[in-house]
Amino acid sequence: MSSVERGSMTWQEELASLVGDSGVQYSSVSGVAEDRAEGNEADLSGRLGGEGYRTYEECVVPEESLKDQLKGFFMASVEMMQDFGRGCKDVMQQSLEGMEDSYMVKWFRRPLAIVSRRLRFLNDYLPEDRDPVHSWLVIICVLLVMLPALYVDCGHKEPVQLPKILHMHPPSASVIHLPDGRAMAYHEQGVSAERARFTMISAHSFLSSRLAGIPGIKESLLDEFGVRFVTYDLPGFGESDPHSSRNLNSSAHDMLHLANALGVRDKFWVLGYSGGGMHAWAVVRYIPDRLAGVAMFAPLMNPYDSSMTNEEKNKLWEKLTTKKKFMFFLAKRLPSLLPYFYRQSFLSGMQVQLEKWLSSTLGKKDKALTEGNIFKEYWERNVAESIRQKDPKPFVEEAVLQVSNWGFRLADLQVRKKHGGQNLLQWLKSIYTKADGEWTGFLGPIHIWQGMDDRVIPPPMTEFTSRMIPGATVHRLLGEGHFSYYCFCDDCHKQILSTLFGTPQGPLSLISEEDELLRLSSSREIPDESIIPKNSHEISAEVAAVSFPSLILANVDK
Repeated sequence: MSSVERGSMTWQEELASLVGDSGVQYSSVSGVAEDRAEGNEADLSGRLGGEGYRTYEECVVPEESLKDQLKGFFMASVEMMQDFGRGCKDVMQQSLEGMEDSYMVKWFRRPLAIVSRRLRFLNDYLPEDRDPVHSWLVIICVLLVMLPALYVDCGHKEPVQLPKILHMHPPSASVIHLPDGRAMAYHEQGVSAERARFTMISAHSFLSSRLAGIPGIKESLLDEFGVRFVTYDLPGFGESDPHSSRNLNSSAHDMLHLANALGVRDKFWVLGYSGGGMHAWAVVRYIPDRLAGVAMFAPLMNPYDSSMTNEEKNKLWEKLTTKKKFMFFLAKRLPSLLPYFYRQSFLSGMQVQLEKWLSSTLGKKDKALTEGNIFKEYWERNVAESIRQKDPKPFVEEAVLQVSNWGFRLADLQVRKKHGGQNLLQWLKSIYTKADGEWTGFLGPIHIWQGMDDRVIPPPMTEFTSRMIPGATVHRLLGEGHFSYYCFCDDCHKQILSTLFGTPQGPLSLISEEDELLRLSSSREIPDESIIPKNSHEISAEVAAVSFPSLILANVDK
């Protein structure tokens, strides 16, 4: 077809040439104009489309509503699930074909048949038109869903206890000032300084204070043994001022300054419980000449100590819970994250459950003790005093000290001969000489008590300590935990003091000033002013018996 011919074609004819001869006759535009001129209201689009064609407006489908769309989606999903179920059923049927001859079916067929025969009476409770296989399957599924729901519902019947806010008591501690100007808060129990036969000083453990001491120990028992018991707040705890750069060396000298300030002139005993054990070991290391003896109760040791063998490390870390391992790791590697965890727990001002803080479940005896009202009251009061300053820094310092290099090894505390010199020749000479050399280390008694059911400080820690200090006496307590032997146990406390101090002899008796003047006049001795007591309480009965026998005899004659 030429361009001239194409240009003379109407658009209807051109459309017909493209789609082919479909048998549809298109009317001309002129015909339409004639019909309109004649007044016939014929549809233009109908004429253009021919017979049987509709307008565009008639072909538009009305928009579907959201409800219809959701309904269609739901119906389609149900149909897909039905098809999927039928497919799974077909797969199972094809897979189970021939299973009758398998080993497993032959093995379980007889027991299942016996069980099915014995439980067949249950089918009498089903409707007659129900298949027992299908019915019991539905019943079992319903029971599996119902029983957990009932269990969860029963679990909420007990009233939920809201966290208690710790009550902060007014300051009540006695205070001394250390040489660097820091204030140290302390607490005294037992007999007075003048009548004390023995003096014992204790540093508290983590999340504790000077109020801990030996929880529940009676004043009458301390008086019976003549014990003066002194506890104090570590730097930053309770009412003690913080220390800018404390370590175990400074901790030992803090205790020494406390003893001097309180007038302790003789040697004293040191007590370490749990985390306070490392402060007691520091005293043994740095001021052994001021110590009369050491008492340890489940002492904490550095879990990263390089002196441990692989077997000891594995045995120890197996006993630690995951959370406790995580806290040790943070203290060792990422101590800057510890304040966040402390503020979320005990530094929040809310009462923290003991087991939750210790990150371990307690043994039978410990659980029975800690659930009592007496222990709960002590625990709340002690924790509240510990966090009085609301500063996480002292707690971070304490946690870091536990897992860091202490500045000494436990093996350094055992008794050994001191080398005669510094060079190699003198050292070899001191080894092969038969003369007795000078002994170094702590020469006094060391007692360690360890509960074998302790899940807070596991027994492997004490086993390692006893290997490092073979001269220590270890008391292994079968069935006892971390708290059961040490806290609120009168018989246990008496056993402890008897082990340390022997038979109770009571406090020292005092000689009055009149008796002293009578002795001086009867003996007609001119005493040296340096030995005249400024306070009559400074002379004990034992000293009087040795130094002033004439006075004793005079009193006997009377």
